[in-house]
Amino acid sequence: MSKKEEQVEIIEPLDIAVRQTNLPQISNFEASLMGLLQKHGLPSQSILVPISQRVAVFNNIGIVVDQVEMERRSTSVYISKFIAAVASGLFDAALNYLWDETISDLRRRVAQYDLSYFYDNAVSNPEKRKKLDNENDLVKIDDNELIHGAREIELISELGFKHLDFIRYMRNWASAAHPNQNEITGLQLVSWLETCIREVISLPLSNIVVEIKRLLSNIKTSSISDPQAKEIAAFFMNLTQDQVNNLASGFYGIYTRTTTDSQTRQNIHNLLPFLWGRVDEKTRQQFGIKYGKFVANNDQDEKTLARQFLDLVSGASYIPDDLRAVEIQAAVENLTAVHWGHNNFYNEPPFARELKRLVGQVKIPKQINHYYVLGLVEVFLTNGNGVAWNAEVVYIELLGKFDPDQALLAILSFDDERISSLLQFTLCQKKFKELLNLMKQKVSSPAVKELIIDIETSGRLDRLRDDHRIREKVDNILRIIA
Repeated sequence: MSKKEEQVEIIEPLDIAVRQTNLPQISNFEASLMGLLQKHGLPSQSILVPISQRVAVFNNIGIVVDQVEMERRSTSVYISKFIAAVASGLFDAALNYLWDETISDLRRRVAQYDLSYFYDNAVSNPEKRKKLDNENDLVKIDDNELIHGAREIELISELGFKHLDFIRYMRNWASAAHPNQNEITGLQLVSWLETCIREVISLPLSNIVVEIKRLLSNIKTSSISDPQAKEIAAFFMNLTQDQVNNLASGFYGIYTRTTTDSQTRQNIHNLLPFLWGRVDEKTRQQFGIKYGKFVANNDQDEKTLARQFLDLVSGASYIPDDLRAVEIQAAVENLTAVHWGHNNFYNEPPFARELKRLVGQVKIPKQINHYYVLGLVEVFLTNGNGVAWNAEVVYIELLGKFDPDQALLAILSFDDERISSLLQFTLCQKKFKELLNLMKQKVSSPAVKELIIDIETSGRLDRLRDDHRIREKVDNILRIIA
């Protein structure tokens, strides 16, 4: 065999160097395979990606995979399948295997952290939350809930969340589920592999996340005295607003669980007053809504515990005056759940109409105003792939009922992590501009109108929340209306 006819030279198991001029055997194999398909009358066009694209992956894969510790690498079955699929020219299948490895590892990280804390922050539906207890139940969490929940408790970074959301989108719409593997290039594929490795598989826990994990463990296993609670309170001052809100939600979930022992509840009793002062209004109102759900579902034990939790911080004022707020929030939760599920184009309309029925012509209760607006914006922006036409007519009608305050919330929704992540997709960007047009007529403030113009002329809608100029204008608007 001449030098030109050598097969792929493998220097190290994870350092694969491939030369385009040395691949006649792969080319011959591919030609034979295509001939076999043609012989049996099967499609043979656009089945495998070009060899040059596979070379692009192999020339970079050693550097990327070496970022994973050897012990973890030895169990990465789906990365092996990813490489095998790349070699075969099946990039769509490779993307599926990459996502399987990422989800598998993310579940492992969640299981090693604090499952109850994760479930409390990832799952808003109380009925679904009741069915989630141990590691085996993680399979009941869909991929969208998993990556959002992991972001909520900061197992992944904000940037990592946005990247993973994009890879999830590509996996759903450009993987083996659809015949469009040629849209994926070798450099894109290896870049996504690196993202999953850096943002999930090999990402160490931050010091704050480790401290929260230790605190949650101590709450459940040790007695925390008043003096110790005061010492722990100093740690609360180092938390971001999101971390404070999520920790408070974790406390709420632990406290209202009927299986929680009295010592753990006493620990929360000692700690909560030190944390409550930093919990934002939106989160406090959600605790009142959750209490209302227990009432609506006739969960008497949870209702009593939820009321005790609120009484610890004189939070009875956050309990909704009626159950309408609870019903509307439940309708939004159900709608967003089907929006991100399978066959959403067919499943969304009846849930949209149910939300419309509940909203009616009456003002949205203040406890859920923010949640309602963001939920409606989220479904209106679509999942990035297509418009659920029979549901959109309902969304436009409900958006048309927004008052000026709700319109401002919709305009500023780009500052929400979920909405910001959606804005990296072309269709969602188009729908957000449509949303701005709908909201223009509802606001009169010159500062808000100026902000809308700045948003419309912005080059990257998904980076608005990181634009210091936009950030300054938003802060000024919020100070004016405060």
